[in-house]
Amino acid sequence: MAIERVQKILANMGYGSRRNCEELISAGRVKVNGKVISLGDKADSEIDRIELDGKTVKDRAEKVYIALYKPRKYLSVIDENDDRPNVRDIIGIKQHVFPIGRLDFDSEGLILLTNDGDLANKMTHPRYGHEKEYHVEVKGRPDEEQLAIWRRGVVLEDGYRTQAARVDVMRSTNDTSWLLIVMKEGRKRQIREIGGRLGLPVYRIKRVRIGTIKLGNMKAGDWRHLTKQEVAALTGKKTAP
Repeated sequence: MAIERVQKILANMGYGSRRNCEELISAGRVKVNGKVISLGDKADSEIDRIELDGKTVKDRAEKVYIALYKPRKYLSVIDENDDRPNVRDIIGIKQHVFPIGRLDFDSEGLILLTNDGDLANKMTHPRYGHEKEYHVEVKGRPDEEQLAIWRRGVVLEDGYRTQAARVDVMRSTNDTSWLLIVMKEGRKRQIREIGGRLGLPVYRIKRVRIGTIKLGNMKAGDWRHLTKQEVAALTGKKTAP
């Protein structure tokens, strides 16, 4: 017997990230043996009947791992009530995949999609600390004080203090500068808010790396399957020689 929290079971079966599955449970859409469950309830997937929206859940088989260059003006969050284009519209594969983490509507660059709930949890949970690297265009030329504050951490509007980050100037013109930013967290619109608070309005954000996966020479709208070696590097599992 393998008794686990139902949100973990659903995530492992490919029904979304663990957070997405928690939302399904909180919305009352999940039943175990005919009874609506609450967040935190457990089940044994081998003997209990688990239903989502009245249909018995099934393991969605083969795990899929995709790297995509998200263009600007595409949603990274899958929302059936939002008519704007989203990242899943680009790839058009039969498997039901979901994005790991977010990249806001006006930003572009690398995003990962999968049906592996365990990996999604590892990639988004703060304790695992996967680095994310960005190229960011800001207004003006940041001085040493602005860079030092950004590197140490900035208190956001909600009172949260950001973690230390690497922030380097890549190049500058009279009007704008491109920054290289590496951080291990990713709160909603964090880079844009920090830039605004430091007097460096953000014009453009491009994510070029997540953990060991790099955007490379991909162009907006390009996507590819991750190699076995790349998946192993993300999951921490060894591949056969």
